[in-house]
Amino acid sequence: MNKNYYAVIMAGGIGSRFWPVSTKEFPKQFHDMLGTGETLLQKTFSRLNNIIPAQNIYILTNDRYLDITLEQLPQITKKQVVLEPAMRNTAPCILMAALKIEKENPNALMLVAPSDHWIEDEEAFCSDVQVCFDACQREDLLMTLGIIPTFPNTGYGYIEATNNEKSPIKKVAQFREKPDYETAKKFVKAGNFVWNAGIFLWSVKSITNSFKKNMPTMYNLFAEGKTVYNTDKEALFVEKNYKKAENTSIDYGIMEKANNVFVKKATFDWNDLGTWGALHDKMTQEDSQNAVVRAIPYMINSKGNMVYSATKKLIVVDSVDDYIIVDKENVLLIYPKEKQQNIKNLLTEISHKFGENYT
Repeated sequence: MNKNYYAVIMAGGIGSRFWPVSTKEFPKQFHDMLGTGETLLQKTFSRLNNIIPAQNIYILTNDRYLDITLEQLPQITKKQVVLEPAMRNTAPCILMAALKIEKENPNALMLVAPSDHWIEDEEAFCSDVQVCFDACQREDLLMTLGIIPTFPNTGYGYIEATNNEKSPIKKVAQFREKPDYETAKKFVKAGNFVWNAGIFLWSVKSITNSFKKNMPTMYNLFAEGKTVYNTDKEALFVEKNYKKAENTSIDYGIMEKANNVFVKKATFDWNDLGTWGALHDKMTQEDSQNAVVRAIPYMINSKGNMVYSATKKLIVVDSVDDYIIVDKENVLLIYPKEKQQNIKNLLTEISHKFGENYT
């Protein structure tokens, strides 16, 4: 394994659209959402560990998830968990991780990936990562892996690639926000648009230089800590300074501004598992189009349902179509699948009415 390869797993989100399973205290990345015996975080770690040494894989997460992260990943040490003392989106934590890695290994190549995506063809994933790492080793590139769209999805951002390179690595023309349905159809038909999966690759030198150029205020804030990164004094510096950082994403702060951004179309399958509906699509196998995690289902005249149980419980469903049915210790959710995007707002309502015991 190449000792210059590093990875940063983004594991600080709350996953509110997966309520009631995903809560502030125990978000979805720490759950076995598909009933495979591994949590999403564990699955992501093992996938990256196929190409990146375990000691070079960092986890970016919130302070409150330190213990659960170390419990689920016994392969890592506490120093590999980069804690965010405040929620500031993705740009600050990625910059801080890059500076920490650069101090340890100035020749490092770095991959950034979400903790909650599902990828089955791990061989194809590793092959794509290798192609990108090789390119970033040769040139000053900021790279991303784009997912070939299978339908006009309006829930993802898109990346428009230029068509003039014969190489599988294309220069990015522009990032496009989540489109309406008609625009999404045009994107898919054009053939040079991919879904933005939030998987990034670069050398630490390229990304820190890009921050220096495109976000100098943020760069200077975190560069002040260079002498203390990877030492006992790091925590104090981060506690004092992190909250001063601008709240912005890596997409907006860097990728949309830099002129050396390239994309490779992914050759692997991908599901972002962002909603119960996405999990349903991933799990559906039978003619009835019901998807079941951990429950013992007895379905009568019912189709298109997503049924999830915290334990191996018999769940009987009669004459119900296209519903999300989630049975958890202290919450039972029975909710129309067509309204799944409202679960985030529902969570706010529940929190106000019943307190945080359920959220």
